[in-house]
Amino acid sequence: MADIVPESEALPRAVEQLCAGEAIAIPTETVYGLAADATNGEAVARIYETKGRPQFNPLIAHVADREMAERIAVFNPLAHRLAEAFWPGPLTIVLPHRAGSGVHPLVTAGLDTIALRCPKGFGARVIEALGRPVAAPSANSSGRISGTTAEAVEADLGSRIPLIVDGGPTPVGLESTIVKVVENGITLLRPGGVAADEIERVAGMELERGAKGVQAPGMLASHYAPSAHMRLGVTEVKPGEALLAFGPERAAGAQSAVAMRNLSQSGDLREAATNLFSHLFALDRSGAATIAVEPVPLEGLGEAINDRLARAAAPRDFDY
Repeated sequence: MADIVPESEALPRAVEQLCAGEAIAIPTETVYGLAADATNGEAVARIYETKGRPQFNPLIAHVADREMAERIAVFNPLAHRLAEAFWPGPLTIVLPHRAGSGVHPLVTAGLDTIALRCPKGFGARVIEALGRPVAAPSANSSGRISGTTAEAVEADLGSRIPLIVDGGPTPVGLESTIVKVVENGITLLRPGGVAADEIERVAGMELERGAKGVQAPGMLASHYAPSAHMRLGVTEVKPGEALLAFGPERAAGAQSAVAMRNLSQSGDLREAATNLFSHLFALDRSGAATIAVEPVPLEGLGEAINDRLARAAAPRDFDY
């Protein structure tokens, strides 16, 4: 089983494990990440093996600062503007991969672009101490609910990794927003912890949508899924279902739900984003075969919440 070490004591141990080619769980401001040295092919392969992740699904390379990022990718003025505004923070920028960066090809899954993010907190400190970028997808089995606490990570991956750094519940609770930047445009690949309208204000242009294929993490049709099946946008809870609620008004039959969690009693989308994965995790443990989900507005962070819910509810071609 993994050792669970408080963040305040974990930095030397985490760096030691990363240098040894291990994959470890670390807290970030978004969700817990399964981190490994992005320049070490065997270490990156260990991420795929631990998660059971398809190797055509690329990883995000996490950097300590913009200087490290520019050694890995080719930035244009728009990308510089976004990094200046949102880094460190929950924005991932997909850019042309710079030749000779040292990042192992498994990270990019054969693409000529690379996804980069500069995290806050422990993630930034461990990358700086390591001196190399870290690949760090969410610390969960592929397709399952992302872990936002050390407890959730331990329940899923505890038998497969040597170390979990416990930084408490993650403050954002959703994965990063991913955008692809080209010379004169920007495409939203995955909504996340930075709302699209915030990015558009800084970019001075509208985000393009409707990207095809797997160009970045989190773009598989079925993803972030609990073991239970899910029904979205419900107005009535059926017997035996658990309920993921939102706001002050309840769906009919809510009182008979096997279990209930409310993303935000007041209807606050930021609070809802923070609670999404932990509430899904709790409801999945209730034993209900189906989780009914009340409607969540699409504006602001609601776009990212609905994206995760839709992928969690999508038809699955795998069993848990």
